[in-house]
Amino acid sequence: MTDTNKTEANKATLISANAAISKGDFESFLIHCTEDTTWHMLGDQTLTGKEAVRKWMKETYVHPPKFNVSNLIAEDDFVVAIGKITLTDQAGQETHSLYSDVWKFKAGQLAELRAYVVESPKN
Repeated sequence: MTDTNKTEANKATLISANAAISKGDFESFLIHCTEDTTWHMLGDQTLTGKEAVRKWMKETYVHPPKFNVSNLIAEDDFVVAIGKITLTDQAGQETHSLYSDVWKFKAGQLAELRAYVVESPKN
């Protein structure tokens, strides 16, 4: 596979994986991840392995998150998604955040995430 094809395939994988999360289908998301996937939520915590990610998603994504991706940038084994995310907790309270997710791929799967997330300004 040429580098361009690999890059486009990685972007398509991330789009498909995020669509699964938006539907609340965590297992369809996790099939895109390596067994030892590592998520660094900078300034917060690091998750290692599918089981840790599965548990975190069930606790955090009580309602499926809403993504609004403004930019998707890919090169080699990296895809960066920049946008806004809305999370709704059990009480129905929404949190709006700006985010940049830097994904590293390994053999076409999501191997590592560096997530930069900040709450959106109120104005």
